[in-house]
Amino acid sequence: MKELVHEHDHRRYVLRIDGQVASALDYRELDGTVAFVRTFTNPPYRGCGLASELVGFAVDDVEARSRLRIVPSCWYVEQWFDRHPSRRTLLDPRTA
Repeated sequence: MKELVHEHDHRRYVLRIDGQVASALDYRELDGTVAFVRTFTNPPYRGCGLASELVGFAVDDVEARSRLRIVPSCWYVEQWFDRHPSRRTLLDPRTA
């Protein structure tokens, strides 16, 4: 079973498969922005598109719950926005 969650207390988004953390996205909030600082997928789950799914979930969550702008501090998140140009409107203009 796949589960996507926002762990507010740990400042991260997590994708679990059968209760095991498959992928995680850490973030930091500062001055009206949320910086996605680290994306990690556990080796057995790599190459399955899970990190992309998780970033999409996190972007949707930020958009739905706040007016924060996103700073793609992680190379993977930056590449995700390159592949999803319609979502670039959510980026902080100082980093877009």
